Amino acid sequence: MEAPQKLYLLDYGAGNVRSLVNAVEKLGHTITHIDTVEDFARADKIIFPGVGAFGYAMQALRNKGFVEPLLAYIASGKPLMGICVGMQVLFEGSDESPDEPGLGVFEGRVERIDSSTKTVPHMGWNAAHVVGAHTTQGPDMGGDRRYYFVHSYAVPYTACGRQQKFVHTATRYGDEVVVSSAWQKNVFATQFHPEKSGAAGLSALQSFIERDLVRSSDLVEISAPATIEAALTKRVIACLDVRANDQGDLVVTKGDQYDVRESSEAGGDVRNLGKPVDLAKRYFEEGADEITFLNITSFRNMPFADTPMLDVLRQASRCIFVPLTIGGGVRDITDPDGQHVWPAVEVAGEYFRSGADKVSIGSDAVYAAETYWQRVADGVPPTDGTTAIEQIASRYGQQAVVISVDPRRVYVRSPSDAPSHHVIATSTPGPQGEAFCWYQCTVKGGREPRDIDVRQLVTACEALGAGEVLLNCMDRDGTNSGYETDLVADTKAAVTIPVIASSGAGRVEHFSDIVDRTDVDAVLAAGIFHRREVPIADVKRHMAEHGIPTRTVE
Repeated sequence: MEAPQKLYLLDYGAGNVRSLVNAVEKLGHTITHIDTVEDFARADKIIFPGVGAFGYAMQALRNKGFVEPLLAYIASGKPLMGICVGMQVLFEGSDESPDEPGLGVFEGRVERIDSSTKTVPHMGWNAAHVVGAHTTQGPDMGGDRRYYFVHSYAVPYTACGRQQKFVHTATRYGDEVVVSSAWQKNVFATQFHPEKSGAAGLSALQSFIERDLVRSSDLVEISAPATIEAALTKRVIACLDVRANDQGDLVVTKGDQYDVRESSEAGGDVRNLGKPVDLAKRYFEEGADEITFLNITSFRNMPFADTPMLDVLRQASRCIFVPLTIGGGVRDITDPDGQHVWPAVEVAGEYFRSGADKVSIGSDAVYAAETYWQRVADGVPPTDGTTAIEQIASRYGQQAVVISVDPRRVYVRSPSDAPSHHVIATSTPGPQGEAFCWYQCTVKGGREPRDIDVRQLVTACEALGAGEVLLNCMDRDGTNSGYETDLVADTKAAVTIPVIASSGAGRVEHFSDIVDRTDVDAVLAAGIFHRREVPIADVKRHMAEHGIPTRTVE
């Protein structure tokens, strides 16, 4: 009997590799972590995932003494698959870390995506167009399938030089075309995350594991960049508010303007809409492009390592192969014994190791923004590297940090009534006929208002390194009356990072309306999905019928 192949994982400490391990196991295989230099010689195939900064990845490889063994492994002809930053470090260098040389396996340099013409990071589901015909059977990719991308740097696709020898697919993002996968001899690499790309990504991963992807050295004619068509979709996100009920069980709940309890006539219990992992799995199967867990229970009476949400993530990531976001409690935490202090960056790291791809920061983002503007007023540099946003983004990448905003309207008769805030004309007049309002940010689950508006918050957080905004609205929450268009449009215009519209969706038309009016990057809903009042498939079908690109489920 032929011995099973030895598949190894090269992990330099780059966040969520649990999802990749789960994807490999889903395909019926096992994978072993590379712990020592000697493991390279034992491996038949290696998968090299990466997130975060190019320089951090290269430094981590050097610190572990892995650079030379990795290059020797590649030179031996054994197959290697790089993912995201694991692909980027195979090039000669990156503008993200100009003084840090790459491995030089592929010719070219990684460059910053232009944020003056589009949202950055490039985040969402996009196509990977195969650019040339090969004499060797290639990875199972292409066609109408979509893959999950999340990156701020990329290799420009030019179809010139040696790109004929290694570019396998290219992807258009706005006015730029980038290399989305490379394949040269025994090295295959993707800019997208196959382990987060549903069935399409699992097929690409399976190609590498189960076939010998060794490309011939023949030059092939490849497509001109101008022929690569735009195919980025709008994301539909399912959100699950998770908390412990009065019996201590974790349940998915949904608030009515942030009140998650039934009426006193109905018993006053925490509204129970199902079990977190069961519902999340259902949404994955129904076609949700991402799933967000918002933890609204503090769990202060137990060590952080025992927090039930960590187990929710571990279970969910075993059966869900789209991005997972976790929010709530991403801050400095001290265990009940007072001995163990978890800095926010370590809290985030534990969430990533448990299966999360992004963390959502709420109250601490408000406090960080307040400090940012105070430092501006004091005439000192507004950033100092101490906030959770800065530290998490530095270690795990900008794309890993989501800012969750919980604002409410404050009506004024004219902008002069609130000179220190960003006031806009409102399409929802106030109780006294006020035609203007500003959006006041809150903390502690909406219970405490702060003297900072949404425009001030999101611009400060973008400067601190946040990669995405989850934009709620307390006035719309649970009303099923539609999204807060004025707020979404104003926020979208204020930042260059992606914005997710949340709060208020009640029917399919609300999703297409907010996209048409604001070009928001993603739409999120909760209760209407939980109660099956509006199925995810109906939302996507309606959006597609109205010319809004969406991902179909294989």
